[in-house]
Amino acid sequence: MTKPRIPETDHGIQGEITVAQYDQMQRSLRDRGWMETKALIASGITQGHALEIGHGPGYLGLEWLKQTENTTLTGFDISPDMSALAQHNAQEYGMTARTQYRLGNCDHLPFDDDTFDAVFTNGSLHEWANPQSAFDEIWRVLKPGGRYFISDLRRDMNFLMLGFLWLGARPATMRPGLLTSVGAAYTPGELRTLLDKTHLKNGKVNANAIGVEISGLK
Repeated sequence: MTKPRIPETDHGIQGEITVAQYDQMQRSLRDRGWMETKALIASGITQGHALEIGHGPGYLGLEWLKQTENTTLTGFDISPDMSALAQHNAQEYGMTARTQYRLGNCDHLPFDDDTFDAVFTNGSLHEWANPQSAFDEIWRVLKPGGRYFISDLRRDMNFLMLGFLWLGARPATMRPGLLTSVGAAYTPGELRTLLDKTHLKNGKVNANAIGVEISGLK
């Protein structure tokens, strides 16, 4: 039986030490080829101006820029510390001219209607205070024909898979945070119910052993 969901945070990851450790963990995932870049591109998001919500250190968006041509990225995060880190990492990638980073809450995106060719996010959905409002905001800021891709962990993953992720989390200080993130995540069925109440109701929900992906077209 799946345990009840326990919300983790609605203010993002902050604090110099925690942010540095999270950056180290995300770099490790990137270097091992465990980021969602391939799935993101396979969803059809390959061109134009994209919005990345909850970008954290910024590696998913930066890897996407690296593997696409004539693309630009606006990163959006609730944490000032993560925004500063992502800007630093963009400079390291040589992507300063193709990126900009903004602060705020995804419940109310500070962008005009029909602004972006794509919206994507990975690993932040379980932190959203009001996912239904965020889903509708994603729809609003997408251009007609624009694509979205939303991925996160799933709370009902197999215990053995959770153990695999726990052992692979580096540095080890990030392991408790992994467990709370999984405890705050949604099941595929819960996400289907949430989506059906929003403009993203036609989105596809695909689950794998450790996570869930939502994708679609406006």
